[in-house]
Amino acid sequence: MTDNAMSNETVIVFGASGFLGSHVADALTNAGYRVRLFDRSPSPFLKQGQEMIVGDIMDLDQVIEAVKGADIVYNFAAIADIDEAHNKPIATTTINVLGNTHVLEAARLATARRFVFASSIYVYSESGSFYRASKQASERFTETYHDRYGLEYNILRYGSLYGRRSDQRNGIYRMLHEAVDQHSITYKGSGEAMREYIHVEDAARMSVQVLAPEYANRHMILTGQERLRIKDVMTMISEIMPWPVQLNFDEANVVHHYEMTPYAFQPRIGRKLVLNEHVDLGQGLLDCLREIHKDLEHTGENDDATPSISDNRA
Repeated sequence: MTDNAMSNETVIVFGASGFLGSHVADALTNAGYRVRLFDRSPSPFLKQGQEMIVGDIMDLDQVIEAVKGADIVYNFAAIADIDEAHNKPIATTTINVLGNTHVLEAARLATARRFVFASSIYVYSESGSFYRASKQASERFTETYHDRYGLEYNILRYGSLYGRRSDQRNGIYRMLHEAVDQHSITYKGSGEAMREYIHVEDAARMSVQVLAPEYANRHMILTGQERLRIKDVMTMISEIMPWPVQLNFDEANVVHHYEMTPYAFQPRIGRKLVLNEHVDLGQGLLDCLREIHKDLEHTGENDDATPSISDNRA
């Protein structure tokens, strides 16, 4: 696809005010697309040239109107926190499944050329509780819209994301914030669980890369380049910090997270997409720490004159 073709295409991103959605919106703008954002609240990361629509994904008429004229439709709007979804089955089903179907229907009516659904590697697992179940269901709805109506799609199964713009719902953010604010990190489990962390900017670039024709109607796995124990990541964070960090493990493990691998249930096979260049985990952690340290200083939570974060211990 040429740059001229890209500049003539309009993309709408649902859930664009959030962590991953906002980064994908930026990557689309950088790639030359006309970008339209849709979320319940205005994006604090809105870039020049982007259009912001404030709305509710559960309002089908509103969603249909927002998608008119769009060539490509992304959906990141969801209850994305596994712990929250575990306790909210009805809300999770409503927003994650019915909400996604609203966006699918709007994409069909707009004759969009591609629909991109943000799924999770938890679809392979028996872990993940209602969050996993909602992603499995939405994947099947997305596939069936293609079978029934010919709507081309991408299903992107994201791994453990981290980076700027995250919050307490993000595992890496929680560990970094606790290390800065309390000089300790507590993990609910043994710390032996394995994760493949991927920097959100790498994930965003790959989320745009899949729009190429050869990726149509494919299921892509977007995870990191290295598999690490959570215990090792906690140790890495403690070594980065300029003060001692106490590491604690609560053996009362949370059963709806996977330990070694998500692979149990087998939906359609996904192909892992990787970048030749990617953000190093250590440098990515430092970048997150700078943002957290700055936020704590602004809120007055870090008034004890603790040392500044630098990369001299990376």
